[in-house]
Amino acid sequence: MLSIPMPTIIQPRDERTQPARIVAGYPQTPLRNPRQPLVKRSPTLSELSGPLEAARRVKLLGGDIAGHGDKQAIGQLIHLKVRVLDEDGAPVGGTLVEMWQANAAGRYLHPNDDDHAPPDPNFYGAARLVTDESGRCELRTVKPGAYPVPTRDGWWRPPHVHFSLFGKVWLSRLVTQMYFPGEPLNGQDRILNAVPDTAARESLVARYLPPTGDPHDALVFEHQIVLRGRAATPVQP
Repeated sequence: MLSIPMPTIIQPRDERTQPARIVAGYPQTPLRNPRQPLVKRSPTLSELSGPLEAARRVKLLGGDIAGHGDKQAIGQLIHLKVRVLDEDGAPVGGTLVEMWQANAAGRYLHPNDDDHAPPDPNFYGAARLVTDESGRCELRTVKPGAYPVPTRDGWWRPPHVHFSLFGKVWLSRLVTQMYFPGEPLNGQDRILNAVPDTAARESLVARYLPPTGDPHDALVFEHQIVLRGRAATPVQP
């Protein structure tokens, strides 16, 4: 049993590199942010230490959600190469990485999404992976489509992929999004542009890799997620 209090490891929010708490025209953001000042308290041992080894407690879904043959999803095949690093640039192996996205027409496989676009019966739209010792994981999917935000004021979300990363302790979780380079909707996206710092915004955009023939049938993008420090990847709800 510990006889001394454990130190608080949660760092203060950096308002410069993190998105604005309330995004105009996005009605979910007021529901995700407190109306009153937070009450600070030290995390307990159970909050800091458990549950351990989250990857063993959930089912891994594999890194290919595009399918093949008659079961292949509609859309442009893409190959995502993701690497998870800490604040010193060291790889973080054993990180549980979840991702979810809209299909190529811009629709999520979720009962609450009944908007303009049709569902794709061959596209589940979610994956769950674990990074290797080099902090890497790879995903074969289709490029998600843009979609209108249901506020009916002309705001569309650009193609993007959601990520949720779990560390070795319960409080170590990062929820963020990855965007694609060169997308015209990036410049007006209210979620992406809610991050004040230019470098922090740019860190949310994947890097396009020129075709090499491997794979021959997919565009390749690489993306880096930094968990802590001044270069930490911004939260994107």
